[in-house]
Amino acid sequence: MRALVTGTAGFIGSHLTEALLARGAQVVGIDGFTDYYPREIKERNLAVNARTPGFEFVEARIQDTDLGRLLDGVTHVFHLAAQAGVRKSWGKDFQTYTENNVDASQQLLEACVDRPIEKFVYASSSSLYGDAVSIPVVEDALPRPLSPYGVTKLAAEQLCHLYWANHRVPTTSVRYFTVYGPRQRPDMAFNRFIRAAIARQPITLYGDGDQTRDFTFVTDAVAATIAAGGRGVPGRAYNIGGGSRVSVNRVLEIIEGLVGHPLDVAREAAQKGDVRDTYADTSLARTELGFAPAVSLEQGLEAEYRWLSTLPASA
Repeated sequence: MRALVTGTAGFIGSHLTEALLARGAQVVGIDGFTDYYPREIKERNLAVNARTPGFEFVEARIQDTDLGRLLDGVTHVFHLAAQAGVRKSWGKDFQTYTENNVDASQQLLEACVDRPIEKFVYASSSSLYGDAVSIPVVEDALPRPLSPYGVTKLAAEQLCHLYWANHRVPTTSVRYFTVYGPRQRPDMAFNRFIRAAIARQPITLYGDGDQTRDFTFVTDAVAATIAAGGRGVPGRAYNIGGGSRVSVNRVLEIIEGLVGHPLDVAREAAQKGDVRDTYADTSLARTELGFAPAVSLEQGLEAEYRWLSTLPASA
């Protein structure tokens, strides 16, 4: 395998790159270091793989690079690069999301037309479902995203499908449900909660805490992504979830046990675009990809806690 991993210096992208290299694949990684969060965090992620034999890094946005050269000899594309974040996707910032999530995806897909790509795996999101679905949610539920971010992820996933239907680019999408673990972005809830708990600072919680999520540990998400690159059916999307529906209040209880002291929780109003509940029906991924989450929420939170405990307080 010679894989192109977009977003290779990101949270999930760096883990995916690491796992592919460990399997003996050659990896070309690209990352544009967008300014959504500090560059030094991505530099740390990149350093994990930078000296591993078989890894080549390109610093550029997808839209600004020679995609023909980048794809030369590539057998698998894992497209994880995206502008992340539900809460920042409103208003004038929406153009950043359309550029990096929709336009970039279309240009990469177009560059794959008539190339001998074995599989193009797109990292999609549970955000495309919104709240107007029954749970556990199945892949053929009507998508009704509640945030501009979710709209762009849905649009890019639809682009993947049409490039398969019209040009036979062998695209498969994996819909991640709330991925967490070491290297998680600093704006994400578990990272914020644990850092504040370690520092004995107030934890800001949006909503009443009874909202639920299907939390997925990063190594489980990576395993599913690699499996999609081998066994995923072109034109199909797969839910990738951690296997249990847990409230945010329960998460805080687990973190309190890890740090060994009471948490100071400051509750604020729910944010626009945040869905109330998510829970994935992963039957299709289990049947066709052999996907089975292996890391429990308690195990995963402990791993993220131990990782954050090793970082400087300012990191």
